[in-house]
Amino acid sequence: MKMILYIVWALFVIAAVFAVLRAVRTTKRDEAQAASWTKVQATVTGSVAGWTNGGGGSSRSRRFFPMYQFTDPQGTLFAGESEVPVASQPMPGAPIEVAYNPANPNESRQVSSKPRSTLGCIVPFFAVFALASLWFISIFPVD
Repeated sequence: MKMILYIVWALFVIAAVFAVLRAVRTTKRDEAQAASWTKVQATVTGSVAGWTNGGGGSSRSRRFFPMYQFTDPQGTLFAGESEVPVASQPMPGAPIEVAYNPANPNESRQVSSKPRSTLGCIVPFFAVFALASLWFISIFPVD
């Protein structure tokens, strides 16, 4: 029985490591891509409301994704929607920093450090959870 618990634990750890590595790769790729793009000040034009998934047994909470406009050096107006959620509804007219692809200005994203700080919290959480669950399995009274 304990062997099954160790196998399930190992599968969980493998899945967690895979998920964290994938998130780190995606974040680094997006940051590298945005680093080579042109950065401008955009203006918030509104927001799209959404909900968190309520993971970990927490209650769902409302989040807002800012919609913004910016102009390129030729004066052409472009619009975009941020992938970075905020807790309070952003005020229209507020400035946010945006990076856009000079080859295709329709491709843009809000510049933010939130994905990196989220990863900084998730990695230690998974490590502590994996160690705690391994300890629990070792003391579990099953023959």
